[in-house]
Amino acid sequence: MKYYINVLKNYATLSGRTGRKEFWIFTLINLVFATVAMLADRQLGICFKMEIGYGLQTLPYGYVFGLYSLATLVPTLALQVRRLHDVGKSGWFFFLFLIPVVGAIYLFVLYCMGSSAGDNGYGPEPK
Repeated sequence: MKYYINVLKNYATLSGRTGRKEFWIFTLINLVFATVAMLADRQLGICFKMEIGYGLQTLPYGYVFGLYSLATLVPTLALQVRRLHDVGKSGWFFFLFLIPVVGAIYLFVLYCMGSSAGDNGYGPEPK
């Protein structure tokens, strides 16, 4: 939980580096909280409705999930930039997600890579 709070405290810090452990623990906890927010929307009955074809379909998210997503958007983006810095890549590599399939796979590989040894152009090693 300390990693999650640490990321939220450094919510707009784009400089520096973030290690693999902090990145993946934050991602896991964020996924759990997002799922809880979706379940809360479902239980409160405030899910969005969308017309598909001839009828309405209820989407699994609503206002609670939307507010949570907005609250964690900037910290998540900053964390991803710092993780890219840790493997020696520019934060602009984040925009690879715009390339269908291949971009997302390459970003996933970068997020899974170990830290570059020692200091790099983005700061000291996070360990």
